[in-house]
Amino acid sequence: MALGRENRQGRFDDVMLLVGDQLPVDSVYRLLAEHGGALFGDEYFVDLFKRSTLGRPTVPGRVVATVMLLQAYEGLSDREACDRLAFDLRWKAAAGLTVDAEAFHPTVLVGMRNRLRKSDRPRRLFEDVTATAVAAGLLRGRRRVIDSTPLFDAVATQDTVIQLRAAIRKVLSVTDRVDPALAARVRAALTRNDDYASLGKPPCDWDDPKAREALVDALVRDAQATLAVLDGHPLEGPLAEAGELLALVAGQDVEAGEDGVFRIARRVARDRLISTVDVEARHGHKSRARTFDGYKSHIAVDPDDELITAVAVTAANTADREVIDELLEQHSTTGAPAGDTEPATGGWIGVEKL
Repeated sequence: MALGRENRQGRFDDVMLLVGDQLPVDSVYRLLAEHGGALFGDEYFVDLFKRSTLGRPTVPGRVVATVMLLQAYEGLSDREACDRLAFDLRWKAAAGLTVDAEAFHPTVLVGMRNRLRKSDRPRRLFEDVTATAVAAGLLRGRRRVIDSTPLFDAVATQDTVIQLRAAIRKVLSVTDRVDPALAARVRAALTRNDDYASLGKPPCDWDDPKAREALVDALVRDAQATLAVLDGHPLEGPLAEAGELLALVAGQDVEAGEDGVFRIARRVARDRLISTVDVEARHGHKSRARTFDGYKSHIAVDPDDELITAVAVTAANTADREVIDELLEQHSTTGAPAGDTEPATGGWIGVEKL
């Protein structure tokens, strides 16, 4: 793909010429309309693409950067953001477009985020905006307040039975692909009458405690048999990940009784895996009465200028205090001075940086 270029030739139908006076001076739309060209030039995303004149030109960097910022500012989906760019004159003015300029397809935002994520500067938009704020004389104070916000996971929380069966199924799926002979050995070691080909829970009389108990015991023994086959076999890549996942799932929720039968333990593991689909998501507590599954976003805010100066994302069960050093460190790398943090109302926390 070739890198898109902004059309800098002035036209009578430039949105800023038509509605510029109506944009509030202190609005983000006016700021981006007047300074977006300097902030996000044609070379802003050049490192994300191969230098080539071949292929379909991409959207100019300024336009994509503007849409990304306004999308986050207004809390919109990709499709909603592209609709705003097509029909909202404030967005067109902010992006330096003409009245009749067309929007791009929402998948452009997906592709750009993927490219950014793999780049050397995945957080360039946030870092450059923060550096611009410092250059403008903001963020000079040493006070910082820190808060966290739940990020709900889109993956459903799985119970022990589903996790055990899904982890065994994943090992079989990977071994079928990378080492069919090993897959045959794993299947030969399994004792349950289950090919582990389908998703979901296996058949069981869920109203019968003995039947549920027998199912859990059989799944654990199949998991142990699978791990025994993998033991000593050189594992790498997806197969190593599948084996590690199975070992974790097989030990976090169950324990053997005096009779040797494996049952679901009457405890909750400290760092319990809640889904085999998203292995980094965790169960968290915002308060004693408010729980959620997924992640936490942590932010540091300058209370005087009301600007976010640092961000971090952790699993939902991570305590807010564990990321304070990381948030304060970001001040110095983005141009904002590291300093003291202080508590505020509404669950905010603060510590003094010594």
